[in-house]
Amino acid sequence: MESAPPRVCPAQRAGSLDNRFRRLLQNPRRILSPYVREGMTVLDIGCGPGFFTTDLADMVGDRGRVIACDIQPAMLEKLRHKVRGTALESRIVFHHCRETTTGLTEPVDFILAFYMVHEAADQTLLLRDLCTLLKPQGLLFLVEPPIHVSKTAFAETLRKAQEAGLTMIAQPAVRFSKTALLQK
Repeated sequence: MESAPPRVCPAQRAGSLDNRFRRLLQNPRRILSPYVREGMTVLDIGCGPGFFTTDLADMVGDRGRVIACDIQPAMLEKLRHKVRGTALESRIVFHHCRETTTGLTEPVDFILAFYMVHEAADQTLLLRDLCTLLKPQGLLFLVEPPIHVSKTAFAETLRKAQEAGLTMIAQPAVRFSKTALLQK
């Protein structure tokens, strides 16, 4: 099994990322329903074991797609196993990305970056890459954990996002999180 870079939550701890307790505190549908519609193409960057991916796949419907992207093949395999044989399987594209780029070129309507930008080897490169993937008026929902990301560090991330071509349009409330809804 390929190991994750030291700053990334390892696949062995995937259970802590995808459980009923977290679903009570951070319900994916409640968080994402204002932004995700049927037929959209959505990128779930740093998808881990798919806590948000499965709900996203249900929300985009048969005409939409979710690109589940992670640097750890083991996380993608956990998600593959979870959706194997379900209706959601055909709506999800599994993509193993690299540390400094997604390696994607397909335009997307919405990007979810939940608790992962602080783990990026180079936030500037990541945010530029994500901005290039967004369709005009596309949205990037950036959510970071308050314990790992200070107020100053989050402000620096937002500065880098603005330099990448993104504009903050809202700061939606998500429990135990710092957030920014950014638009291209």
